[in-house]
Amino acid sequence: MKRIATIAEMKAACRQVARTGKTLGFVATMGALHEGHLSLVRASESRCDVTAVSIFVNPLQFGPAEDLDKYPRTLERDAALLEQLGADFLFMPGVEEMYPQGAQTYVLVEDLSNRLDGASRPGHFRGVATVVTKLFEIVRPNFAFFGQKDAAQVAVLRKLVNDLDMDVEIVVCPIVREKDGLAMSSRNAYLTSEQRQQALVLHRSLLRVQTAVEQGEHDSAKLIEIGKQAITEEARARLDYFAIVDPDTLDSVADVSRGALVAVAAYVGATRLIDNILVTASPQ
Repeated sequence: MKRIATIAEMKAACRQVARTGKTLGFVATMGALHEGHLSLVRASESRCDVTAVSIFVNPLQFGPAEDLDKYPRTLERDAALLEQLGADFLFMPGVEEMYPQGAQTYVLVEDLSNRLDGASRPGHFRGVATVVTKLFEIVRPNFAFFGQKDAAQVAVLRKLVNDLDMDVEIVVCPIVREKDGLAMSSRNAYLTSEQRQQALVLHRSLLRVQTAVEQGEHDSAKLIEIGKQAITEEARARLDYFAIVDPDTLDSVADVSRGALVAVAAYVGATRLIDNILVTASPQ
């Protein structure tokens, strides 16, 4: 695996892949890798000739009161994991490399960026869209692999790629969970053992909704109440949102008969966690 720190060298390496006619897969991460990230790398390796991974803790997607400074950084461990998996390139630029002094250009996907996590984290998706646009230009992958856990991000990036006619296919991979159902996240490292148990309420709330749908309840308002009620059963969890939306537009849907994204965000202690499921109503 080749480690690369500069944009110029990463561009050169990726352009060489393109010249040989090989397919290039790309996984963008902020490091602190877990099995969810590694599943994306494996998906790329199974589909593409060459796999590139980036590790960059992007300051643009953190708000002023968020966890940029304490976000876990485990670069050597991450690199060793990627080496074991057989990734071809690891791009690990510094902040000054990605955002040199005087940079003034940002990318914003209007409207979508203000929904779900965007409503709770103003400016977050502008930061995501900006860094992903830069990374896509640097790497120019044929396929880019993202996790379903970040469902709102997926919707924003699909819209970005479509609107800007980018020649990359977004591939969405399933959420990877711990054995007890907790969605894997780098931020899980912040949780104490007690908070780790409390965090299971997010997945539990989604399962309650899924069960209700399977039993014939299709009304989103009622399903949202079922989900919210489940969250209230864990006194230490503080709900941010519980929503049922179209997975592409993130518009609220009144009825889940044609399928929907059920998404939840909640704080456990000071840690904000997200989770979601896709539901499809059974034909009557």
